Amino acid sequence: MTHDLLLALSGFCAVTLFTPGPNNLMLVASGANFGLRRSVPHLSGVALGFPLMVVPVGLGVMRVFEVWPVLHDVLRAVAVVYMLYLAWKIATAGEVQQAEAQARPLSFLQAAAFQWVNPKAWSMALGAIALYAPGRDLSGVLWIAGSFAVLGVLSALTWTGFGTGIRRWLADPVRLRWFNRGMAALLVAAMVPVLLVG
Repeated sequence: MTHDLLLALSGFCAVTLFTPGPNNLMLVASGANFGLRRSVPHLSGVALGFPLMVVPVGLGVMRVFEVWPVLHDVLRAVAVVYMLYLAWKIATAGEVQQAEAQARPLSFLQAAAFQWVNPKAWSMALGAIALYAPGRDLSGVLWIAGSFAVLGVLSALTWTGFGTGIRRWLADPVRLRWFNRGMAALLVAAMVPVLLVG
């Protein structure tokens, strides 16, 4: 991969990773409800799970969707149902102390598996492969996955850190309740583009 192409890929990765989306909204909520240390498995699952998804998508899974376009609709339906479930879990999370005692943030495997039903993740993966590895060669796909991994760690730490940073302010149960409801509403709103795409 040429220097110019790698620079363009890095810009693409940074923009797509740092902008709000389901992963980032859930990381903020996790940081606010559980703190940075307890959210490490969640943020690791996001930061590394997505690049691990990019590789099989780039090397062949994309072809399945080209052959059977109806799978787009199936994926969309599964994504909507699962994201509504996650939004409900966020909206009904209790006080910080209660969350620490009873609930848990997503595990590494749960967060990594979420990438496969996250519409933004699919858009990012398909877009990056189409733009930066159109031949779907192993080298190009690995460059994309590696770029997403490096910048994904920074993005996940940033968003979780933001949630952790407002944790003290959210010690007030009323603020936390409204924060969690707001994050849940934003997560639901993040599905609107998915539903509008035909």
